[in-house]
Amino acid sequence: MHVVVNAAMSADGKLSTREREQIAISGETDFDRVDGLRADSDAVMVGVGTVLADDPSLTVDDPDRIAARHERGDSSQPARVIADSRARTPPDACVLDDEAETYLLVGERAAGEKVERLERHGATVIATGHDRVDLSTGLDVLESQGIDRLMVEGGGELIFSLFDAGLVDELSVFVGPMVIGGRDAPTLADGDGFLEEFPDLELIGVERMDGGVLLQWDVA
Repeated sequence: MHVVVNAAMSADGKLSTREREQIAISGETDFDRVDGLRADSDAVMVGVGTVLADDPSLTVDDPDRIAARHERGDSSQPARVIADSRARTPPDACVLDDEAETYLLVGERAAGEKVERLERHGATVIATGHDRVDLSTGLDVLESQGIDRLMVEGGGELIFSLFDAGLVDELSVFVGPMVIGGRDAPTLADGDGFLEEFPDLELIGVERMDGGVLLQWDVA
């Protein structure tokens, strides 16, 4: 599986405010780029924190891109994947609508009644790991379901966990012209952080965009 992490952050590396409210960091050009990345992916992944904070749909907007997916034999929309160790995704979340298939990666100790409720609302639940999702095994299961290209849109805890597991192949970051600040504001890669053996990135692209800059790396 090829895993592409995409994010937008402020000049000081924050994904949102300390209150974790969604803010517009990039502009229309970057929004269109992200729509194209989704259209080229088999699935789009976020952590449950992003679902709870933003309630995203994770769908492709451009009709021409949707038509192009049909022409190459794909479904109208990429699948949605939620990393949700304790099955906290609300049953009325946008990711559980009928626009696309949704996979929930949960820990094996997730409450049975929550899992059953989410399954009744259309989710395909994959239990892996004990208290926390085992991302390596989860992505292997997704690959067996035909997901070969996975786009990850955050948040910082999930992004760090994927890097920590050595699962990221590409990183694209739009750096916006603003400073958010706040020691408790989420960053691109939260979690425990690395103390040594930091992921090795090779810069492959730099582009001015929407008053900021798009940076693209391959991950060794």
